[in-house]
Amino acid sequence: MSVPLLNDRDVEFLLYEFLDTESLLERPRYSEHSREIFDASLRTAKTIAEKYFANHLVEGDENEPTLVDGVVKMIPETKIAWDEFAKAGFLAAHQDYDEGGMQMPEVVFRMVMAYVNAANIGTAAYPFVATGAGNLIRAFGSEAQKAKFLTLIMDGRSNGTMCLTEPGQGSALGDITTMAEPADDGSYRVFGQKMFISCADHDIAGNVIHMVLAKIKGAPPGVKGISLFIVPKFLVNEDGSPGERNDVVVAGLNHKMGYRNTTNAALNFGEKDGAIGYLVGEANKGLGYMFQMMNEARIGVALGAAAIAYQGFNHSLDYARQRPQGRLASCKDQLSPQVMLVEHADVRRLLLAQKSYAEGSMAMCLFGSSLFENQNSAPSEELRTRSAQLLDLLTPVIKSWPSKYGCISNDMAIQILGGAGYTREYPVEQLYRDQRLNPIHEGAEAIHGLDLLGRKLNLYGGAGYTFFRQDVAADIAMAKEFAATQALAAQLENAMSVLEKTTQSLQQQMAEDVDRGLANATAYLDMFGRVVAAWMWLKQGVVAAKALGATVHESDENFYRGKLQAAKYYIDWELPSVVQLAELLEGGNSVPFEMQDEWF
Repeated sequence: MSVPLLNDRDVEFLLYEFLDTESLLERPRYSEHSREIFDASLRTAKTIAEKYFANHLVEGDENEPTLVDGVVKMIPETKIAWDEFAKAGFLAAHQDYDEGGMQMPEVVFRMVMAYVNAANIGTAAYPFVATGAGNLIRAFGSEAQKAKFLTLIMDGRSNGTMCLTEPGQGSALGDITTMAEPADDGSYRVFGQKMFISCADHDIAGNVIHMVLAKIKGAPPGVKGISLFIVPKFLVNEDGSPGERNDVVVAGLNHKMGYRNTTNAALNFGEKDGAIGYLVGEANKGLGYMFQMMNEARIGVALGAAAIAYQGFNHSLDYARQRPQGRLASCKDQLSPQVMLVEHADVRRLLLAQKSYAEGSMAMCLFGSSLFENQNSAPSEELRTRSAQLLDLLTPVIKSWPSKYGCISNDMAIQILGGAGYTREYPVEQLYRDQRLNPIHEGAEAIHGLDLLGRKLNLYGGAGYTFFRQDVAADIAMAKEFAATQALAAQLENAMSVLEKTTQSLQQQMAEDVDRGLANATAYLDMFGRVVAAWMWLKQGVVAAKALGATVHESDENFYRGKLQAAKYYIDWELPSVVQLAELLEGGNSVPFEMQDEWF
């Protein structure tokens, strides 16, 4: 490929310098792994992504799934990609060796997914959702359910879905109406409709395992009455093969602006006698179980946003280096050769902004994945608890910031290509369309703002927020030891003070009037995200400053200087906006809140 999916040097940097992924080998769970095994897995993922995912990026966009006589048809390349991903063992990456899995660290698997996301997000959605469904069954399913359904996902015989949203209910899950009635054999009969279900049906695997939220007849109202069910498309025979068709059908396909190769559908459950479903765990605790898959998916969506932003950056950088256009203002000789676009200062500004968004997003997602890893496999209970509580706080930010600024980044890629950028002969317009779904996928931006300000700050008595401030302070202290990052550290330290003051002010406002206090939660989420992004860049800047203090190869010197320059750009140009946001938030600016419906 002329334009790389990611930057392999940056992948190495993020895994082994920004994060000390190699130290995971000291943990018993990964003692049989090695850095060579991690790297070999990533090379395999990259090869599969380039050969089997990237090859139909445009074709999948131009030939989205169709519903023919109740059967969803897709371009054949999608199944080939699915089969190759499964053959490599990646669908079983999270599972234990004795379950037939790869026992792969979370952060390594997420980088595997980053490659396929960068190649073709529409096709990457199938393994993305499948692995989440598999992890959900493994965590909360019975031994019989794991034996019957988990293996089907691990070897690629079945895909999985998450069925939450309904036609009349989006994020307000407490109001769902899908019902489940107990049957004499211990199973349930599910009745209802789900909407906007990704990967809901297809012809790439023999079965689909739907993870469905429903209320058992007579359950308590609201979220306390939600249960989780396994509802397969086909009932499963003893040998794992598809049996009789279950009472779940595709009511229609939704036609999206992006991710077009991902089936998105309305599903009807129980048009006849009821779809046969199997209760997962205890009744009325389904939403708590589903939050595992939802939170995993939120970081996964953010990772997809980071990968798409990365692709847009790579394409626009390649174009800017090869496209001659005009001359610098200082040049008076109109007969002199034109300079490449990259020589123009504003093009470099756009490229540097893209670099800060794309690489910053990737760092943020992998940092979140490292917290997820620590909460499960860290050697001490203290570190496991600390990581889990910090991740709970940061998940709304990690989901939202890459999604929002990924859109801005891909918009800049189109701008650099100029008129070519909005033609379909170049990939950046499709990348923008694909990207635009991410601020809505797995919770719209406003939902995460409400979650952060209204719930996560005070979760566990505010422990996660305390850990966040402690960790940022420690990195600021370290950054002050290097001349290249001293000023950046001071700027982040000031931003943290502004954030803390604003946080206290908003909590007081909520205590006085919760609706008014939460009215600007989305702006607070953006403010918090800018600070977290600056933190990620300061951490990367410190690593680069350390490396530049030693003798390095010229290519590495350029790489590290690029990291430092991106850190300086983000903290100099993007972080200061938190001051303006703070003025609006601390002042309780209520202009949007006080706007009346009739005034529109």
